[in-house]
Amino acid sequence: MRKNARPPTEVIAILVDQHQEQYGVEPVCWQIQIAPSSYYEYKARERDPDQFTDRAKRDKALERDIQRIWESNFKVYGANKVWRQLIREGIRVARCTYARLMKRLGIQGVSRGKKCWTTIADGLLDRPTGKVNR
Repeated sequence: MRKNARPPTEVIAILVDQHQEQYGVEPVCWQIQIAPSSYYEYKARERDPDQFTDRAKRDKALERDIQRIWESNFKVYGANKVWRQLIREGIRVARCTYARLMKRLGIQGVSRGKKCWTTIADGLLDRPTGKVNR
């Protein structure tokens, strides 16, 4: 998460739920610097999923598809291969959407090859004074 970025609403709701009995909703929201209406709106959507935006509803369905494809392919597919597989299945959505959802789910493809290691010079050793004296 970026510096000074607000945590996801789900995390905020959990935090408020943990402390609302002791302090109340508004004081907790004031302390973590969010509007109480954000918390109440999230809780209302939690009770009635029809209140979620169309994008949020579509994302939930796509997340299930992405998770299914990723797991059925030994957890090695990246965003491009997941995107191509979904196109084969008749689900057409932008590739950047799948990349965003995969990032949110915390899944990624496996890269081929080994990590490149470079030489780390020892700062305590003496170096030649010039190119001619090597």
